[in-house]
Order: sequence, then C-alpha cells, then structure tokens
Amino acid sequence: MNYFTKPFESLGKIIQIYISAFGNFVLFVGDFFLLSFSAALRLGLLFRQLEFVGNKSAMIIFIAALFVGGVLGLQLGLIFRLFSAEGLMGAATGKSLALELAPVMSSFIVTGRAGAAMAAEIATMRVNEQIDAMEAMGVNPIGYLVVPRVMAGVIMMPLLSGIFLFVGVIGCYFVAITLYQVDNRTFIQQLQWIVEWKDVVKGLVKALIFGFIFSSIACYKGFLAKGGARGVGEATTDAVVVGLLMILVADFFITLFQVL
Repeated sequence: MNYFTKPFESLGKIIQIYISAFGNFVLFVGDFFLLSFSAALRLGLLFRQLEFVGNKSAMIIFIAALFVGGVLGLQLGLIFRLFSAEGLMGAATGKSLALELAPVMSSFIVTGRAGAAMAAEIATMRVNEQIDAMEAMGVNPIGYLVVPRVMAGVIMMPLLSGIFLFVGVIGCYFVAITLYQVDNRTFIQQLQWIVEWKDVVKGLVKALIFGFIFSSIACYKGFLAKGGARGVGEATTDAVVVGLLMILVADFFITLFQVL
C-alpha cells in the first residue's frame, strides 16, 4: 500500500514547498509595499540604484536593440519581398518591438545584469550576517536594501524599453533602405500608420511590471541565501532563472488581458 501512496506523498510535499515559498514571497512583497509608503525614502540609495540599473544598462540595451532591429529587418524583408511589400518592414518591426520584443528583451538583459547583481549583493550580506547586524541596530533591511532596488527596477525598465524600441526601429530602418531599397518616406509613413501610441504605452506598462518582477525576485532570493559562497551562487542563479520564467509567464497573461 505504501508503494502506491509514496508518489502521491512526494507530490504533495513538492506542492506544499512551492505553496509555502509563494506565500513567503507574497509576505515579502507586502513588507516592501508597506515600507514604500510608510518609511522615509532614502534618496541617496535610490539614485545609486537608478544609476546602476539604468545608466549602466543603457549601452548594452542600445547595442542589443540595434542588432535585434537589424535581424528583424533582414527576416521580415525576406518574407515581405515575396509579396512585393518591403515597405511594411518598418511597420511590422515597430509593432512587434513596441508590444513584445522591447519590453521582454530589455527585461531579460537587465535581469541577467542588474538582477543577478542584486541577488548576489544581498546574498553576500546575508551569509556574512550583515543583515542580522542591521536588524540588531534597528535598521529594517527591507527598507534599506529592497525598497531602493525594486523602485529603481520599476522606474528604469520603461525608460530602457523605450530606448530599445527606438534603437530597434533605427536598426531595421538602415537594413530596409540599404539592403531592400525601401523608400525613406514609405518606411516612415507605414510605421506611423500601423504603430499607434497605445501600442507603445502597452509595452511600457509591461516593462514596468517586468521591472518589479525581476527586482523583487532578485532581492527575495538574496534574502533567502545561506551556506556561504555556494549559497550566494545558488541564490544568484535562482534569481535569474525564476525571474526570466516569471517574466514570460506574466507576459502571456498581460497580453491575454490586453487582447481580451
């Protein structure tokens, strides 16, 4: 009898672990919101994180967007050439970048760079007992460490996504006019006709949500770290992997909500 019930017991334990982890994360996020509105915001820490998340990611975003836009132009140009509709390259690229690729790709890049750094820094402080020392001195570690980082992610991700969108369209523009001989005026007219401001706003809203997702998960994983250097590495890896997966899951449901 135990032979048949053991798999169900194991499955139940796994489900219990995930439910418990999700509940702890919800409580962690609740503490963040509580401290965000009730505690005095340390502007110096916030500006430092804004510079870290935004300014230090801008060049990477610029280079990635330029080549993503160029690759989109190359692929879409081959398809539209079959129908003699190369003039639609800019419109198709702008639409896909505004709604999906700009917020998702920029969030992936910033998660791999800033999110991993957030998790590693907080995890190092946890295993070195610096967070315990903060609590002993009466300093709330969530208000001091988490609030500035999450707010920086929320503020900077829409800006970085906007840069990705703009530069990506420029990358497609150069491919269109140099390799597919698309008329400059036609490219711009089709882009303005197909891509609406509401598309841009939808993408920026996604980026804002993704910024909250990756930064909150990174901080949460850092707080859970234990076991020395190995624990720091595991926390950093978990923060990036879980952050990327949750961005994709959130992207699906946000898009579903926007479509319906």
